[in-house]
Amino acid sequence: MPGAVPRFTQLAVIVALAVATSLASFSDADARRAGGFSGFGSRGTRTFDSPAITRTAPTQAAPIDRTMTPRPQTQTQTQSPINTQPRPSLFNGFGRSMIGGLIAGGLLGILLGHGFGGGFGFLGMLLQIGLIIAAISFAMRFFANRQRTSYSASGSNASYNMSAPRPSSFSIPTIGGGAASQAPQRHANDEIGLSQADLDRFEQLLTEVQSAYGAEDYNTLRRLTTPEAMSYLAEELGENATKGVRNSVSNVRLLQGDISEAWREGNAEYATLAMRYSSVDALLDRTTGRLVDGDDRNASETTEVWTFVRQPGSDWKLSAIQGTELHHA
Repeated sequence: MPGAVPRFTQLAVIVALAVATSLASFSDADARRAGGFSGFGSRGTRTFDSPAITRTAPTQAAPIDRTMTPRPQTQTQTQSPINTQPRPSLFNGFGRSMIGGLIAGGLLGILLGHGFGGGFGFLGMLLQIGLIIAAISFAMRFFANRQRTSYSASGSNASYNMSAPRPSSFSIPTIGGGAASQAPQRHANDEIGLSQADLDRFEQLLTEVQSAYGAEDYNTLRRLTTPEAMSYLAEELGENATKGVRNSVSNVRLLQGDISEAWREGNAEYATLAMRYSSVDALLDRTTGRLVDGDDRNASETTEVWTFVRQPGSDWKLSAIQGTELHHA
């Protein structure tokens, strides 16, 4: 019987270590899932700035993590993007050291033959660890909430409003207008005076680019996008081909849009818009046409932030796409 307690204690310690490891892994996996949305392309000098939020995209857009635009040296030294900061976790820093010390202390006691002070001592040890874990978790969440609160600035943002009537084959709200979030990064602003014709063209580009992507029409994509944006789209299409699938996209329809920002850089003009659209989007087997992922019959809604650029005497071209956390089945 005396030998049963140490064996039980050793087994309990092993289980505790396994639980601690699994919880730490879950935290890391959860953080990876939270950062799953991404962006590619270029927004000129604003590539590494968050677009102004709007009614259509009231949450922060994904950062552009695939770009040929060099990061400004001053920004590298003085700023740190939100999504690259380590996520506060119970098993980081002080919390990990404390729990590790407690477990190590218990193991050392077993090796010295003292155990955890018998069955009741062991249960008391578990209770103490549980209370410490709860206290550290509460403290981590408290400081994380305070950090997020200090980062967000109070105030409101009035979205750009195009009140002119716009004839369209789609029955959709006019691009722009409406209330935005209470914690914007920047105010929505049109510095170049976009016309209704520009807004209509952005709507056409949304449909044309998506349809060309689904048809794997490289020539059309080259005509509608910048060389950099085209390189990333071609890379995605190439990866699909390597995996033996193709991305079928059809019935693209703009549901709602807002102007986030429009500005000039030298001779170039940029326009960033938040667009919520519906489409039938699915991954199909390239050989058999069998559904691999998604839904090839029912439309789903997606909200993304698209940036367009044009040079004097040329048409608008897609230069960047950023995802958002707003996805609707």
